[in-house]
Amino acid sequence: MNEIKQNKNVFFLVLVAALGYFVDIYDLLLFLIIKNKSLASLGVPTDKLTQTGLSLMNWQMAGLLTGGILWGIIGDKKGRLSVLFGSILLYSLANIANGFATSIPVYAALRFIAGIGLAGELGAGITLVSESMSKEKRGYGTMLVAGIGLMGAVAAYIVGDLFEWRTAFFVGGGLGVILLLMRIGVFESGLFENMLKKDVSKGNFLMLFHKKRFFKYLNCILIAVPVWFVVGILVGIAPDFGKALDAKDLLDNGKGVMFTYIGISLGDFLTGTLSQVFKTRKKIVFIFLTLTFLCMMLFLFTKGWTAINFYILCIFFGIFTGYWVVFVTIAAEQFGTNLRATVTTSVPNMVRGSLILVTILFQWLRGNLGIINAAVAVAIITVGIAYIALYNLDETYGRDLNFVEE
Repeated sequence: MNEIKQNKNVFFLVLVAALGYFVDIYDLLLFLIIKNKSLASLGVPTDKLTQTGLSLMNWQMAGLLTGGILWGIIGDKKGRLSVLFGSILLYSLANIANGFATSIPVYAALRFIAGIGLAGELGAGITLVSESMSKEKRGYGTMLVAGIGLMGAVAAYIVGDLFEWRTAFFVGGGLGVILLLMRIGVFESGLFENMLKKDVSKGNFLMLFHKKRFFKYLNCILIAVPVWFVVGILVGIAPDFGKALDAKDLLDNGKGVMFTYIGISLGDFLTGTLSQVFKTRKKIVFIFLTLTFLCMMLFLFTKGWTAINFYILCIFFGIFTGYWVVFVTIAAEQFGTNLRATVTTSVPNMVRGSLILVTILFQWLRGNLGIINAAVAVAIITVGIAYIALYNLDETYGRDLNFVEE
């Protein structure tokens, strides 16, 4: 009976973490989908939409980077559950408030607050699931969290397209509040509770700057930078690439992002399963990173894209970059219990933040090489660095996570 109860508890924990990430992704992408019509509704002139939208995005990104560190530290000091539900509460309230926004400064402040909230959920969920399941099966748990969660992108596109922008924000906030009501019965990580009894530094972000740990932390980030290059640039500014590649139709970046995230969700299930079946994380990431690069080259060296063919390509882009769940699991398995939440929560947000640097590099090369050659160069650079970073990391499949960083 105890084993049956334990299995039910783990199932419920995975479900709550997955739905939390679903709402997280919904909000993260909803802003991208509805920002122009929301800004127009607030009186922003047409010629200022792009500039204002980028400014708000930077505020949200600043919140993500801040929250990634903040929630990670709290997770290792106060517990994984405090972050899981604290982050959901924060971004839910920010969403609801965003629906009442009447000015750009208020909108920007709420995007910053929402960013802080959005930064915590995935890392806390993955850490909690990883520490609560057996080392032989935890890959399936993290796979379900990410695979189900990423379908929030589809929900965001549908709701953002069908409803007025304020209503779309209210929906996101409401989903988060409902999710909080499901928290009854979710339990704290046993590894975390055991770690509390030990005389070790907990959630000390500065510990990551120890030479060996920092090298490992940096490598965890670098293996996933190509994912956001695909989503943020290749798909994110698809209309520009379409013009350069003599596309026959307009390549809608909004639909492209939706189809990419459908693919990422499928890819998470696929890579998560393969990493369990073949008992390796690194080899699966290597294979899918290679497939991602080949897909990049196919896109950039093919002329005359039609919209349908591009959306099909986006699904494959998503499937191949779907090693995202394995990447987050690797990060969780690399570090001890007293730093695990700090790492697992901050690493995905550092990857998201890396898009700023990648965009700067791309824009600079674009001015000198043109859009296609610049994209090829950035693809080679980001994937090449990811290969080196992957090589430098240890294989973590089946690793016992009951250890601490001294």
